[in-house]
Amino acid sequence: MNKIETAQQSSRLLSLDILRGITIAGMILVNNPGSWGNAYKPLRHVLWEGLTPTDLVFPFFMFIMGVTTFMSLRKFNFQPSKESLWKITRRTLLIFLIGLGLSWFSLFVGGLAKGESLIEAATHFSTLRILGVLQRLALAYGFAALFAVLAKPKHLPWIIGVLLVGYYFILRFGKGFEMSEENIISVVDRAVLGRDHMYTQRTPEGVRIAFDPEGILSTIPSIAHVLIGFLFGKLITENKDNHTRVEKIMIWGTILAFSGLLLQYGCPINKKIWSPTFVLVTTGFAAQLLGLLIWIIDIRKKRRWSRFFHAFGVNPLIVYVFAWVVAVLFGNIRFDWQGEATAIKTFTYEVLLRSWAGASFGSLLYALLIVTISWLFGYILYKRNIYIKI
Repeated sequence: MNKIETAQQSSRLLSLDILRGITIAGMILVNNPGSWGNAYKPLRHVLWEGLTPTDLVFPFFMFIMGVTTFMSLRKFNFQPSKESLWKITRRTLLIFLIGLGLSWFSLFVGGLAKGESLIEAATHFSTLRILGVLQRLALAYGFAALFAVLAKPKHLPWIIGVLLVGYYFILRFGKGFEMSEENIISVVDRAVLGRDHMYTQRTPEGVRIAFDPEGILSTIPSIAHVLIGFLFGKLITENKDNHTRVEKIMIWGTILAFSGLLLQYGCPINKKIWSPTFVLVTTGFAAQLLGLLIWIIDIRKKRRWSRFFHAFGVNPLIVYVFAWVVAVLFGNIRFDWQGEATAIKTFTYEVLLRSWAGASFGSLLYALLIVTISWLFGYILYKRNIYIKI
């Protein structure tokens, strides 16, 4: 993070910040249940194919990243100048390294909690997960931004098409729709990254496999994801009237969503492989929600309800990082409770919440507690007009 600004509010659409705030709050909510096993089904990722509300928050954020990428590159006139290429490279590296740093921090704190020395806890490099949410955001942004400055705008839809169609054939001929280590996505990740540097998950049969939902190959369609958001940013910028914006956003959003829903019979909707239909459906839904928010917030001026999300939306990355740090600390800092070493998370969920609210509602309340703590941090920055940018 290299730049802290205390400046006036941006003149861009408030609805963009609110949508980004909603997605960041949603990401924090679904990432921090009191108990994964007791979380309500809408707050869990689908095991393999299909969608839950939880599966929408990450792709929605990527869509908004594409929209704002258009606006940030506009001052460079979308030219591959020294300044624009340096900004793209620097931002990509910083976001990637922050994501890698969070993975290291989780291992470090976890090691200390197990009684390891500082040196031992700090050197779990052999099991450090290399990819992740922020790493995917970094790579998708970096490649999409390069396409944006190196290609003509009229060629971007063709690039998106090539990326999605090409990726579909990779999946089709590489067992890409199977949840197994024979899946081409897992094969490539194991060959390049190594099993110990990958995310692992259980199959419906309970078998633990090395399969990273933010893998190398599945980054290909995420680049197209950001580019679709980029084209919506172009649409928003070129149409100054909000009514026209809403009309066009809703039309194209509906086309994308229905295209994905219809094509799922030959290409299942699947977040963990970031299938082409997942890209179409989630960008379509994100566009429709953005259109709805423009109508409510920027046209109807119904803004009071959205203030909570604004604190998330103006400082999304730093609030997300803060929430991650809080979650790791709560899960590993222990104190004596009735003769046992008990983590803050365990005590809060089991003793303070589950004991009276029940397993599932208590899990939700714990997640809302982390969201609230993160909001307070974001609100302090917001009230002081501090915007931390990369």
